[in-house]
Amino acid sequence: MSAVPIKIAVAQTCTGIEPVRNAEMLVSAVAVAAASGAAMLFTPEMSGLLDSNRARARIHICAEADDPVIAAVRQAAAQQHIWVHLGSTPVLADSNDGRLANRALMIDDTGMIRARYDKMHLFDVDLQTGESWRESAAYVGGMGPRLAETPLGKIGLSICYDLRFPALYQAYSAAGADLLAIPAAFTVPTGRAHWLTLLKARAIENECFVIAAAQAGTHEDGRETYGHSLVIDPWGEVLLDMGEGTDVGFAALDMARLADIRTRIPVLAHRRNIPHI
Repeated sequence: MSAVPIKIAVAQTCTGIEPVRNAEMLVSAVAVAAASGAAMLFTPEMSGLLDSNRARARIHICAEADDPVIAAVRQAAAQQHIWVHLGSTPVLADSNDGRLANRALMIDDTGMIRARYDKMHLFDVDLQTGESWRESAAYVGGMGPRLAETPLGKIGLSICYDLRFPALYQAYSAAGADLLAIPAAFTVPTGRAHWLTLLKARAIENECFVIAAAQAGTHEDGRETYGHSLVIDPWGEVLLDMGEGTDVGFAALDMARLADIRTRIPVLAHRRNIPHI
């Protein structure tokens, strides 16, 4: 573990319905993060395109290899010599049946894609506000977890609604994860009620840093997202809370503290497999 804290950057965005504009915003965030000396930039869920009008969104969604947002971020990462965790963007799924994948990408400082993760748990709910979300109508869930090897350590990849399923994060910590990436586009009601509590729980119970880049504000498609991108240490202390605006924020990760906490309370060593009742 590094004895020197590692600086990271978090982009909190209000992503719109035009991928070209979203790409420009992301490229700018990459430049800001690199100029500030960050080792890695983390972006929210649906950084490349956020549009609840699926017919309109479909016009822009293509295979990963053809996606202009992914291409722009890869080029920016290489030019700025910084790693980027693209929290997610919609792409055509590998199933070749027309369905989509909500895909996160870990991009290194040469622009190479080091890891991919497709959101496993799909958000199909009816909220008291009258909002109804059916991700499964257009998206196919990912088949499994993905651990990314990075200069920060091993990062367990997930997306938004995955946050509510602790077994995923227990699998990551059991596999040696040091950090958990949880990009999101939380609605305002669920954000106010559960966002901070769930993220703190995932950090504490797995003794990992949690980096949760979030969408914020009123979007072009009319939805409102909660914001409050967070960085939380393995003790549950909040190192960064970005509130409700859009910006690039920064936090320093003390990896030596991670080792110390795991020594003081060896939860991972004491964990037992619980049989089904």
